[in-house]
Amino acid sequence: MLDKTIESISDAVADISDGASIAVGGFGLVGIPARLIDALRSQGAGDLTIVSNNLGTDGFGLGLLLADGKITRSIGSYIGSNKEYARQYLSGELSVEFTPQGTLAERMRAGGAGIPAFYTKAGVGTQLADGGLPVRYNAEGEIVETSKPKETREFNGELYVLEESIRTDFAFVHAAKADRFGNLVFEKTARNFNPDAAMAGKITIAQVEEKVDEIHPDEVHLPGIYVDRVVVVGPQETGIENRTVRN
Repeated sequence: MLDKTIESISDAVADISDGASIAVGGFGLVGIPARLIDALRSQGAGDLTIVSNNLGTDGFGLGLLLADGKITRSIGSYIGSNKEYARQYLSGELSVEFTPQGTLAERMRAGGAGIPAFYTKAGVGTQLADGGLPVRYNAEGEIVETSKPKETREFNGELYVLEESIRTDFAFVHAAKADRFGNLVFEKTARNFNPDAAMAGKITIAQVEEKVDEIHPDEVHLPGIYVDRVVVVGPQETGIENRTVRN
């Protein structure tokens, strides 16, 4: 389809069902597809597996889906300052698969590139490779599921660990500009995980601040081949994750 524009943000997420997996772009509060997340909250799908660097903050972004009890599994890099994330993980309400940030980005990118797995040095000699990281606790705080050991292999005298790529049912991303073909331009650091998350999704939905008639090929950050739906949401404020003031 040449024109990938969806007029209604609710229509853009209407076919996401319970149990879906979703790759979500953004880092901290930057580049978060907050309007798509809000639309999914209203739509009501649950039992979700979310692949994202983190799960937002308390009261914003993915933190809202988390507070609603809609997320049952997280694949990401860190908990950060999200107290509800930590509480659900330690109380056995949420399964968590931790992966280094660079590895997470490459797992998503590889999924979109058709690469089933790759070797990396990140995590060699740790529980990430050896297994045993807590994935899920029970209500009593006991570990009931741990990560499995990963295959390792030596190349040129150095050890590497095998990481599998990630492919999700859907992907949510935020971009500054899009054309009708779904070509995207990201603004500054909002580029972060967004291109990789977009590549990982079987169906990728982009919320964009502006739709333009044409984007010069040299300015395209993500080709429209990876984008299935575009919905215009207007400007989005980033917010402040941690505010520090002087006495």
